[in-house]
This record gives sequence, structure tokens and C-alpha cells, in this order.
Amino acid sequence: MIKAIIFDMDGVLFDTENFYLKRRETFLAEKGISISHVDAKEFIGGRLEEVWRKFLAHYDLHFDVKELRAEYTAYKSQHKAPYADLIFPDVKEVLETLYRMNIQMGLASNSELSDIKLALESSGIASYFSVVLSGSDFTQAKPNPEIYNVACDKLGFDKAETLIIEDSEKGIAAGKAAEIDVIAIRDKIFGIDQSQADIIVEDLMDVLAYVKEERNNC
Repeated sequence: MIKAIIFDMDGVLFDTENFYLKRRETFLAEKGISISHVDAKEFIGGRLEEVWRKFLAHYDLHFDVKELRAEYTAYKSQHKAPYADLIFPDVKEVLETLYRMNIQMGLASNSELSDIKLALESSGIASYFSVVLSGSDFTQAKPNPEIYNVACDKLGFDKAETLIIEDSEKGIAAGKAAEIDVIAIRDKIFGIDQSQADIIVEDLMDVLAYVKEERNNC
């Protein structure tokens, strides 16, 4: 029986990917760096510093990645994502229903902790999550499974009693490497390979229906 659910954040709880992509594109354009020829899905689900390092090395662009990241962090503080407006419309209803079903919930995102806190607090859903983990707390980000292994340990349930909700290829791979069942929210924009997921659904209401059915069958 499902007793705990670990959510990814971007693309699952918040419709942020397009906002992030445009913000990064604008910032890098000011540095004279074009990413218009890079497939957008390369930026989704990964740690931004790792993506930049790979991108800059591939195109022989001589920028200091750590310095670039620091500048982008400052840029983000002036161009914050409007998370309260970007939260998917079914999120609050789904989280409230799961809470009333005594499902323990965690969040494990490759995003920086400051962004996660801003997203959860500004949208009024922080109280639903007993465990919140950021990829910046780990040496390796998704698709490395460590963040999901730690989240599962902190929630205190067996992996067989835990479910992961993801959307990105890297996130799904991390969940499967952690040997936890993964439901993917179907990508309709970027062409993300979600084939590793155990189930692909349309939205979080489908996730809720799945959990209810699973509990009824126990």
C-alpha cells in the first residue's frame, strides 16, 4: 500500500520550464551566448551548472562556470519566477486530498533550496511536505538516485510503500535507479523520453485516482 509520495517540483507541481528556459536564454544572450540551437529538453531536470559546463565545453566557449552561476543567481533574484501564478491548477486539491488520506509527502528537486522555498511558500503548499531536499545538497544530481534514496529514508517508509512523481528523463532515471515506482506526468511540449516510468498519466488528478484505486485494492 502506498504510504508516501515524493514529488519532483518543476513540471510536476509548477509549470515553470518555459519560464526558466526564457530566463536562462535572456541571461546568456546578455553574455553573447546563444542557446537557440540547443534542444530545450537538455536543460530540463538537470542541475543547471552541469548543463552549462557541458554546453560551454562542447562549443568551446571560455567562461568560468562557477562565476557564471554566481552571476545567474544574482540575476534570478531580480527576475524571480511567479510561482503562485505558475502552480498547476490541480496541485492544492491533490495535496490536500493526499494529506487527508494520511499519505506522507516529500519533495526532491534538482533546483536550489532558495528557489524551492520560494515556490512552496509563495504558493501556500509548504506545509504539506515533511521532507524537502534540493539537488544542491548532493554531490551528484539526478539522474543519480541519492536524492530519492535519502528522501525515502527520511520519510521512513519502505520503497515498496513509496511512489515518485516525475516528468524529466533524468528524474525518472533517478527514481528507477533508487528502485522506487515512478509515475510520470506526460510531457506534451519538449519531447522528453519518459519510457522508463512505470506509468505515464496526464496530470496529478490521475495520480490521485491511481493512489485511491491502489488503496481500495489492498
